[in-house]
Amino acid sequence: MPLIEVTLVEGRTPQQLRSLITGLTQAAMETVDAPKDSIRVVVREVPKTHFAAGDVTIAERQGAPDPRSGD
Repeated sequence: MPLIEVTLVEGRTPQQLRSLITGLTQAAMETVDAPKDSIRVVVREVPKTHFAAGDVTIAERQGAPDPRSGD
């Protein structure tokens, strides 16, 4: 039973998330020959302040102040 987990910064529409689930399910069916009913997809959305790369959050990359600076 394939389990596909995706973590995204919040902000997608329900339609976009639904399309992602469909696309991932289809990809698993085609690439690993998994039966559709056996595929599980979990989508997690996290706030921009909880997702970082290189010690910089997505919110900070988009102009939010760094809370460590005390501003």
